[in-house]
Amino acid sequence: MKILLFGANGQVGWELQRALAPLGTLTALSRVDGDLEKPLRPILEREAPDVIVNAAAYTAVDRAESEPERAQRINGDAVGEMAQAAAESGALLVHYSTDYVFDGKGSAPYREDDATAPLNTYGRTKLAGETAIRASGCRHAIFRTSWVYAARGKNFARTILERATTLDSLKVVADTWGVPTSAELLADVAALAIHRDAGRFPSGTYHLVPSGETTWHGYAAVLLETARACGVPLRVAAEAIHPVAASAFPAPAARPLNSRLDNTRIQDAFGLQLPDWRMHVRRFVEEIAGSIR
Repeated sequence: MKILLFGANGQVGWELQRALAPLGTLTALSRVDGDLEKPLRPILEREAPDVIVNAAAYTAVDRAESEPERAQRINGDAVGEMAQAAAESGALLVHYSTDYVFDGKGSAPYREDDATAPLNTYGRTKLAGETAIRASGCRHAIFRTSWVYAARGKNFARTILERATTLDSLKVVADTWGVPTSAELLADVAALAIHRDAGRFPSGTYHLVPSGETTWHGYAAVLLETARACGVPLRVAAEAIHPVAASAFPAPAARPLNSRLDNTRIQDAFGLQLPDWRMHVRRFVEEIAGSIR
């Protein structure tokens, strides 16, 4: 099996290199050699993959408001090119999308068939990519996820831990809900899907997040509690993580207050039991503890 991976050096792409390598011949393209701002047909025809995995995206949520054309090219048009090539060749396309396709109203976890209504350019362009995949008719698995973190790269989890070693207190948003999701989990489930062959279950969209839910504030509290147990020298005490409203941090792009995703469908489709989100957080903290001492 020939697997072509876009976005190999990102948080998810780095984990995918590990998870996909045992499944076949893997060609992993970074942003340089797999530039989604350029036509992809030459790469797709040259590699002739059996599976295309797209972990590349324009993820600068606030900057996307001033660069909508660039975000659309990377998140929408380029994904459409992958989908069309997959439809023509019979390849499987595995693509990652986001909770930002929803408007974040209410408090119930979103199901895959709930109405989409993105609040910002990033969400709209990611939805455009989803739409292009479905319209192409290719075999596909779209994995929507939320609050992604990894030991590699910049993310909320690493930022909180680093700040907690130098500051006496932190202000963290407490009225936005979601599910912290490790890149490790995203990669492992994608590898499982490919190994089982997506042709044996309906092509479609799946919400891929761990079980449970929390706020950014609750997430930060668990991160610091775990780091303290791992011996990381933190200056911030547990009571010095102050909850604030999202409005305390105004930004160019609006963000959903409810990013909960219902993962029932993916568990049923793959026979999975997705763990509580805290499990991978503990693994993450243990992995990076030495680098933030």
